[in-house]
Amino acid sequence: MDIQAWTYILVGATFAVYMGIAIWSRVGSTSDFYIAGGGVHPLANGMATAADWMSAASFISMAGLISFMGYDGGVYLMGWTGGYVLLALLLAPYLRKFGKFTVPDFIGDRYYSNVARTVAVICAIIVSFTYVAGQMRGVGVVFARFLEVSIDMGVYIGMIIVFFYAVLGGMKGITYTQVAQYCILIFAYMVPAFFISFQLTGSVFPQIGFGSTIADGSGTYLLEKLNQLHVELGFAEYTSGTKSTIDVFAITLALMVGTAGLPHVIVRFFTVPKVRDARKSVGYALLFIAILYTTAPAIAAFARVNLIETVSNEEYEEVPAWFSNWEQTGLLGFDDKNNDGRIQYVADEQTNELTIDQDIMVLANPEIADLPNWVIALVAAGGLAAALSTAAGLLLVISTSIAHDLIKKQIKPSISEKGELVWARIAAAFAVLVAGYFGINPPGFVAATVALAFGLAAASFFPAILLGIFDKRMNRQGAITGMIVGIVLMLFYMIKYKLGGFGGGTPDDWWFGISPEGFGTVAMLVNLVIAVVVSRLTADPPEDVQDMVEEIRYPGKPREIKH
Repeated sequence: MDIQAWTYILVGATFAVYMGIAIWSRVGSTSDFYIAGGGVHPLANGMATAADWMSAASFISMAGLISFMGYDGGVYLMGWTGGYVLLALLLAPYLRKFGKFTVPDFIGDRYYSNVARTVAVICAIIVSFTYVAGQMRGVGVVFARFLEVSIDMGVYIGMIIVFFYAVLGGMKGITYTQVAQYCILIFAYMVPAFFISFQLTGSVFPQIGFGSTIADGSGTYLLEKLNQLHVELGFAEYTSGTKSTIDVFAITLALMVGTAGLPHVIVRFFTVPKVRDARKSVGYALLFIAILYTTAPAIAAFARVNLIETVSNEEYEEVPAWFSNWEQTGLLGFDDKNNDGRIQYVADEQTNELTIDQDIMVLANPEIADLPNWVIALVAAGGLAAALSTAAGLLLVISTSIAHDLIKKQIKPSISEKGELVWARIAAAFAVLVAGYFGINPPGFVAATVALAFGLAAASFFPAILLGIFDKRMNRQGAITGMIVGIVLMLFYMIKYKLGGFGGGTPDDWWFGISPEGFGTVAMLVNLVIAVVVSRLTADPPEDVQDMVEEIRYPGKPREIKH
């Protein structure tokens, strides 16, 4: 069978599983819709958390970034991995004990203020929409190649699928769908990695192949070979870094602390019965995440070697079928500037004739390596699983913020549970439409868009959550001022240097030499300083709030979840 037939079979089968789970787990209460009734097993929750965490950026885009950026791409690997560890150790147990299953709910109660809650709702919506744009874009990229539709049409199809199981099943449906999606995405990620690692290095395990010699008998190490290829084409050595130290530090820290403020991950700690189960699910999730993250650098290197050796200086009429297939999507292009019929792939922009969207590298890698058609289709199914799992989690955050934190907690406290559930579904439907728009008109490639979402989370939520847990003296005036200044500063920088607004700017104009992806660190530090200073210049929080902060930091009877 050809690739498209296999794709229809595998993608169709996985979608049938997702739909079946959504129908089986349809909910009738807000508890089921928001936190799956709090009865998910830690192992299942660990898988669901891993799927929620490993988005299209992890599956599709991260290895592509590393493949083109080389050493510099490691900041994404370090930041996202370290961020999950930070969240698991520093914040998760305390937030779970506090008993509030949304970040705005925690901030509203901790800072005894509906203004603080509203600011947090706005920040959650901004972060989630920025993040979900990358996921929907990833869905569009996969569909564009493997179902031979336009990227826009691919986004529309993804919107329909996510709408069905997120709106019908809520967190309960999303959780068990994500368990299935994790199994699919990790299998789809690892199988081609095993194949290609064995092809290139003779080692089945990609983590070992990454540091091994290539299988041509020359005794040359894979990374040594890649450095040679880069130098020959005028690129910097693959293993050398070109980013400034301060930018590397800023991006890594922004991704780490941004993780700790991501609302769609935090809510996962409330879907299990007990605090102990939350800790267990964190451990399971870290194990499941590590499988993919330790494989990504190897896949990046394999893809880079295969790409260069396959297309560089080859006759355009003789390139393999995969080149033409991806060229039709508009994500790969050849411009014969010197009219010699050969593809010149070099670092010099004036003479380079090959344009490649970084997001295609993981998806195209099995085709470049000439793997069986079923493996190529499997990767498509895995990419969709990764993108849809995170998109669903983010859409639930948006609907929860609107229905629970805005309507139930502020606008109409007397609303019935049924009415709140109706509003949650309406908000989810609205979120799907907006997410689709941003998927069609994204502010960058998938991983860059997602990195901006992490920067926004770092700039807004992290200081408020951290100080809310560990600083009894932190009050509502400090938290509100810090969040507003942090999110506005990050949005200004992102719009100016990423989207060209406010007169635009070039990398030479970056403040302190820090890129938009790393500026969340600066905005976070500004937020932190302002919050502490303002809180010290204004009244202490009420005694009961200070006692509550003391309670959640020490072992004892967990606070009950209130919703």
